Amino acid sequence: MSQRIAICPGSYDPVTLGHVDVIRRAAAMFDGVVVAVVRRPKHKEPLIPVDERVALLVESLADVPNVSVEPFADLVVDFAQRRGACALVKGLRAVSDFEWEFQMQHLNKHLAPDIETVYLASSNPYSFVSSSGIREIAVFGGDIGGLVPPCVVRWFVENPVSRTL
Repeated sequence: MSQRIAICPGSYDPVTLGHVDVIRRAAAMFDGVVVAVVRRPKHKEPLIPVDERVALLVESLADVPNVSVEPFADLVVDFAQRRGACALVKGLRAVSDFEWEFQMQHLNKHLAPDIETVYLASSNPYSFVSSSGIREIAVFGGDIGGLVPPCVVRWFVENPVSRTL
């Protein structure tokens, strides 16, 4: 019997507790989950280098045995097919997330008809949390505790970023 593998793709710049929640929930649904960290997102320049984003995710999910974390730099469906995945798992916070993800789902289905997209609505405590919001709060010295894993708080303390972002 083959394992049911899902891919949770994203930039994770930085990983939030909302991301962790969706990944943990996906891990309960599938035999294995690969958290796919896009090396260089086309829509923005990452604040955190990819190797550090991977390390933050590994630390944040260390207690989930069926989750692995890998960077990727190609089409997510190509990455998913190489990993033998049957699904992409995407978290949704708001209707605006759905509009974008719905378009991407149709494009991905055109490219890889055998891969399904599964949407998980964000849990209530994280419905307003976004990586871009976290970056802005952190850049201006605000408290991001309770919104991100402790290792991300530590990363921002150890890597002060410019307020000109």
